[in-house]
Amino acid sequence: MQSKQDIDIKEYPNQLFFRTELLNWYNSSHRPLPWKGKKNPYLVWLSEIILQQTRVEQGMPYYHRFVERFPDIKDLADAQEDEVMKLWEGLGYYSRARNLHATAKYIAYELGGRFPETYSGILNLKGVGPYTAAAISSFAFDLPHAVVDGNVFRVLSRFFGIDVPIDTSKGKKLFSALAQELLDKNEPARYNQAIMDFGATHCTPKNPKCNTCLLKANCQAFLSNQIGHFPKKSKKISRKTRYFHYLIFNYGEEIWIRKRTDRDIWKNLYEFPMLEGDGSIQPVTQLLESSEWKTLLLGSEYSIERVSKPYQHLLTHQKIIAIFIEIQLKKELVSDSSEIKKIERKNLSKFAFPKLIDCYLMDKSLYLNL
Repeated sequence: MQSKQDIDIKEYPNQLFFRTELLNWYNSSHRPLPWKGKKNPYLVWLSEIILQQTRVEQGMPYYHRFVERFPDIKDLADAQEDEVMKLWEGLGYYSRARNLHATAKYIAYELGGRFPETYSGILNLKGVGPYTAAAISSFAFDLPHAVVDGNVFRVLSRFFGIDVPIDTSKGKKLFSALAQELLDKNEPARYNQAIMDFGATHCTPKNPKCNTCLLKANCQAFLSNQIGHFPKKSKKISRKTRYFHYLIFNYGEEIWIRKRTDRDIWKNLYEFPMLEGDGSIQPVTQLLESSEWKTLLLGSEYSIERVSKPYQHLLTHQKIIAIFIEIQLKKELVSDSSEIKKIERKNLSKFAFPKLIDCYLMDKSLYLNL
């Protein structure tokens, strides 16, 4: 189980055993999913984009929602971006939604509605990487391209006892080559679905079903009692902590929101006017008076009604800690910023917000007293 400088995938034994037993397992244990067996590339592509970095249980309602609203790729291409983002709301990794919409437009308007039918053509689509291209290629067009995702890394590393870190160039090349070698070229879609299902439901990250596993007789991790050792990574994720202070300006039935357009998290989602702090504690009035809102608020009568509890949201590389400051205006503010949008409070549900803000809107009974 040692890493090798020069990797030859032929050195890993029991490959035929692995493929045969994996497909035997799949015959009786596969998951029934609504997109399985579909040869419509639009539906396959849609499901794969939704499932990127998303569990099946979480993604399935979104798949049904998108298919119902956008039965084909032209419907999706013709939609307004705000509607697409609203349907995606809560699923996270919002660049997927933006790429989904952009790709739908590209296929509908520039390719005449014809989905690319080659691996290279699919790989060139915005938001599609090698794994997604392989999945679409095999599922929609029966092309012999092996998928390599988190499930595949885990299953192969455990069975073959591969110590090479999966987040290195060497590791990615090794696992891609081994996955391609193992692929059933006659039934690539069935094999790819089998190894993904096996990793998701049987050879899981925690508490895998080793005792009932058809592969355990030759599984190196099981035989050496090192299941938790695989797969191996060389790096740990570090998170930057950011502090957001959201300003809820209330004037009668109106409230202010803005769209995030910078190259930052949550691009093209809506939020309330926001001040980003450094984590230091300071009175709310001092915070406002030292911000860009000082000039607008100058001479305007306002009162700070409530300050929310801190809300926390974890992203892959960031931790967001946010508080919401409710400000009651007695005189309407006038801003010349094109980013600010004044709406009636009852219409908030029509706009797509980050999950953190949705949690605040659904949980307005918990406040801190000033």
